[in-house]
Amino acid sequence: MRLWSEAFSDGEPIPQECAFAVIDPATHVRLSANCNPHLAWDEVPNGTESLVLFCRDLDAPSVGTDVNQQGRVVAAELARAEFYHWTLVDIPVALTSLAQGQFSSLVTPHGKTGPLLPFTIKNGTEHQLRQGINDYTSWFRDDPAMAGEYYGYDGPCPPWNDLRLHTYVFTLYALDIARFPLEGRFTGPEARLAIRGHILDEAHTFGVYTLHPEIAASLL
Repeated sequence: MRLWSEAFSDGEPIPQECAFAVIDPATHVRLSANCNPHLAWDEVPNGTESLVLFCRDLDAPSVGTDVNQQGRVVAAELARAEFYHWTLVDIPVALTSLAQGQFSSLVTPHGKTGPLLPFTIKNGTEHQLRQGINDYTSWFRDDPAMAGEYYGYDGPCPPWNDLRLHTYVFTLYALDIARFPLEGRFTGPEARLAIRGHILDEAHTFGVYTLHPEIAASLL
């Protein structure tokens, strides 16, 4: 199975329009267009009943003490954790791509609604996708202006003082079940656990992103 994006090449920077935030010289960061990137796939194995998509940041700081603090840095050697940016389930086998901005455009304070996501395939067939909550749900928990349940895709927003370039992995799984086994609200880690034993194949692509001005300049 293959997975790729027309928005970025494998291992290359994710475009700013697909990020939650971009660099602002005056304020460190400002909100961005937050469009989900284009993704496409093929070579889905026989017997596949549905697909599941995840996007994870593999380099989220495990300790937030120095995150976005003036006069401090998040050290590159700090232990890291996963941060889920997108969990999309019940993808029908007839679907072979997602358009850029199809499921996310601009930042939605307090989060987009979910988990149900009505969708029409190109052949006119109606289908109900579902999305899990992403980790901005916990990140904004104590921020009255942003707190809420963040369903679906919300793009990269690594700490602006982080000395490590962040890696964002998009993973597509082919499953032998037609409907994802969890109901109601679910997280990315819960979804990955739920599909164990049902995976026929998987494909990956990844991009990188930073809000640290010096690291960003080195990528140009």
